[in-house]
Amino acid sequence: MSAPVWAWAAVSGVIAVMLAVDMLSHRDNHVIELREALVWSAVWIGAGVLFGVFVWLWRGGDPAVAYFSGYLLEKALSVDNVFVFALLFGYFRVPAGYQHKVLFWGVVGALLFRLVFIVAGAQLLQRLAWAGVVLGAFLIWTGWRLAVRGKPDVDPGRNVVVRLFRRVVPTDPAYHGDRFTVRTAGRRRATLLLVALVAIEATDVVFAIDSVAAILAITTDTFLVWTANAFAVLGLRSLYFCLAGLLRHFGYLRYGVALLLGFAGLKLILAETPVGKLPIWLTFAVVVLTLAVSIVWSVLSGRRGRRRASRAGQPPGGAQP
Repeated sequence: MSAPVWAWAAVSGVIAVMLAVDMLSHRDNHVIELREALVWSAVWIGAGVLFGVFVWLWRGGDPAVAYFSGYLLEKALSVDNVFVFALLFGYFRVPAGYQHKVLFWGVVGALLFRLVFIVAGAQLLQRLAWAGVVLGAFLIWTGWRLAVRGKPDVDPGRNVVVRLFRRVVPTDPAYHGDRFTVRTAGRRRATLLLVALVAIEATDVVFAIDSVAAILAITTDTFLVWTANAFAVLGLRSLYFCLAGLLRHFGYLRYGVALLLGFAGLKLILAETPVGKLPIWLTFAVVVLTLAVSIVWSVLSGRRGRRRASRAGQPPGGAQP
């Protein structure tokens, strides 16, 4: 079951208004402090939760549970995005005051990419029976790779899209305020800020494929998949400024995310067998329990590591798996 046109238009309008308010609030390119990031995180999370309540009142319990399951899964997967943002900003030495602008337009691009992938993925699952098995195997492999390798392997200097962009588009290897392009020697050139944005968009395409495939395992209702993705992605900027310096305290969260990817893959495969689709309530329970266990595990491990370091007379630090 998908939603009527008015619902798509209404949600798109609300998202556009919220993005406009966010952009106007940060038009002075000020450095985002932790308190402001926490406030905006609360705003975006609150918007996502309120929309889930609206779905519950409008369409009933099962669609709402599917939405919340997808929303939580996307939030968990976005942790990897935050790590990559930090890596890319460090690689390109993006000034702190300009990072929000890069992330803002990066999120806009991510929403468009995900909408395309959602529509295409849903059509594949509906028309091709074997597509679910292929996507399921892909998710299981992705989860295994994340659990074994750990943090994403991202090298901006070797990114094919970035290298092609620099080769095709004249580039000025410097920052010119918050401008994406600048005219020098009578020629329009891309600034390093635009190159950083291209790098973020290019790496997000990979994350979009994983996240869309995972949430399609929960529901193929394109409206629910899109809104869960949208509200999760919209909070990525504030999540980055909240967690960029705190990721080491959640070192075991990647195992939870890896397990959820594997579970989503298994769910897609089982849907093409006599077992059929697993109940929505079971999916929601697995998502919540897995995230809770991995976060608590990370926090307790970090505390034990700090106690051991304190007894040994070493500087305290979060334990890493």
